[in-house]
Amino acid sequence: MSNKQDQGKTEDFKRAISGTLRAMAHNPEVQVAYQPGPSGLTGKRARLPPPSRTLAAPEMVKLRAAADAIALKLRHHDDTLHNARAPQSREGKEAFDALEQARVEIVGSEYMAGVAANLRGKLGAEYEQAGLAQISSRDQIPLHTALSLLARERMDPNSIPDAAKPVLELWRGTLDPQAEQALNDLATARDNQDSFITAARRLLAAVNLAEGEAEPGEDEQSEDESGNNEDSPPQDQADETDGETPQEKAPAQASAPDMADADSSEQPGEDDENTEDAPGDGGEAPAGPQQNHNPAQGDEKTGYRAFTRSFDEEVAAEDLCDPDELGRLRMQLDQQLQHLQAVVSKLANRLQRRLLAQQTRAWEFDLEEGMLDPARLSRVIADPLLALTYKRERDTDFRDTVVTLLIDNSGSMRGRPITVAAMCADILARTLERCAVKVEVLGFTTRAWKGGQSREAWVQAGKPENPGRLNDLRHIIYKAADTPWRRARKNLGLMLREGLLKENIDGESLLWAYRRLLARPEHRRILMVISDGAPVDDSTLSVNPGNYLERHLRDAIKDIETREAVELIAIGIGHDVTRYYRRAVTIVDAEELGGTMMRKLTELFDEDAAEAWARYASRQSTMIA
Repeated sequence: MSNKQDQGKTEDFKRAISGTLRAMAHNPEVQVAYQPGPSGLTGKRARLPPPSRTLAAPEMVKLRAAADAIALKLRHHDDTLHNARAPQSREGKEAFDALEQARVEIVGSEYMAGVAANLRGKLGAEYEQAGLAQISSRDQIPLHTALSLLARERMDPNSIPDAAKPVLELWRGTLDPQAEQALNDLATARDNQDSFITAARRLLAAVNLAEGEAEPGEDEQSEDESGNNEDSPPQDQADETDGETPQEKAPAQASAPDMADADSSEQPGEDDENTEDAPGDGGEAPAGPQQNHNPAQGDEKTGYRAFTRSFDEEVAAEDLCDPDELGRLRMQLDQQLQHLQAVVSKLANRLQRRLLAQQTRAWEFDLEEGMLDPARLSRVIADPLLALTYKRERDTDFRDTVVTLLIDNSGSMRGRPITVAAMCADILARTLERCAVKVEVLGFTTRAWKGGQSREAWVQAGKPENPGRLNDLRHIIYKAADTPWRRARKNLGLMLREGLLKENIDGESLLWAYRRLLARPEHRRILMVISDGAPVDDSTLSVNPGNYLERHLRDAIKDIETREAVELIAIGIGHDVTRYYRRAVTIVDAEELGGTMMRKLTELFDEDAAEAWARYASRQSTMIA
């Protein structure tokens, strides 16, 4: 009886929360779903964590605060206006979103003391969990978090929780006068989203997180000036030219200091792969540097190049973090796994059953020779004239397989997407390992924002035109294919480390994972890419055509899919990857990632099973004939 009463109280509380959310949002059509994981808003669908049966007081306050934040955003936020003027860079967009969330919470709770207290408590709990009260340096906190706190203080000093005050003390008075003036303008314009966005863009420009917006009339003037300049070609002329690349137009600049070519030529295992299908009259690859070009990376083939690869790194996850912090991050991942374990484990068990069913030996019955079939002896006893029947064991044709998960470690994956990706990689690695399928988990990002040492080298070289990729790659090995899961389990927690996720250069990362797979001895190789956006690197795109990285990604995908040595699958989180990959699927919510991964792998192995049965049937028919 007590359980039914508790369940009834929980349902009443959920209905009250849902009704209050719709009333505060002034929108009765809002759908409220209670699902494991953090709260969020997608369109008119609000997601809240489900309350427990005990309904403890802190839990109720936390749930009310999450619902209040969503309701105020629905009430006071124009998503169309926000997205139209959002910065292009990931870090700038994060700060832009944080400033807007601070605005809607402060404006919406101005005349509701209870809502203001809920939101302040929620913010304090988040900052305490992140350990902001113990920081001692400004470098230990993301810039977008510091800016949102400074903006909150200007708009409403009472909205700052105690846990965030040490951060404010570190940042107060450190910004230049332009940024300080922009913060004051934010407070003045908080009731008008359009004016607030203008001030927010000025603030982001002052701290180098976004380009400054053009003043009214400035665009028209610049267009007139560019139209009168007959010597300067259109900016997008390179984009409209399919085969002609900047390097082909300016060979002198293309031969500028390219330390990358020398480094890449020394990578083992590339010559055999890249010269296998090279055209030639005698079937031999031409001598010289052409032999060292990676697939889809040669200047003559795609026009893509890196200014230097001297600062790129391929590093094991344990080398990027000390053991104590790695253990703490793994504990944090385990806590998150509790929410998703039930759903994804069911899907993982289903995949495991299918894989084991394909590897389990099967029997052929009603044969004239072999092992005596005891299950059919009853027929002989009933009718002694019937002949004895035999059976024979046969092996299912199941190819040994290796699966590589290549996970986007860019800044836009921060938060729930990267957490869910780490959890799914963990569960998938355990599941496939039980089925004797090797799993490799890789990640890709850059070592720095806005270029790092590669850009510094370019500046020191005199800023030659069309330099190619201008950032330092960081390719992370979370779990090698031959490493057991129990030894690599801590490494997956590294994805949750603050400051790890930066830019993403997908094309070179895809080729890196592809080359690793080609070196594997398994007969079947599967590469699954998990990403949430197109390749973006501000430093590279600022001095190259706007589609420079995207074009190289398309070339790399085409090269891999054409060779058919590796089966390539892509899963896009909130980003349409079907326009890049032949076999791809797009999900709207990160919570769908686990189910989608399991389903796509199940489809692949089902296809493999179907092919094996087809080959067996063909052999049987040949023998009968």
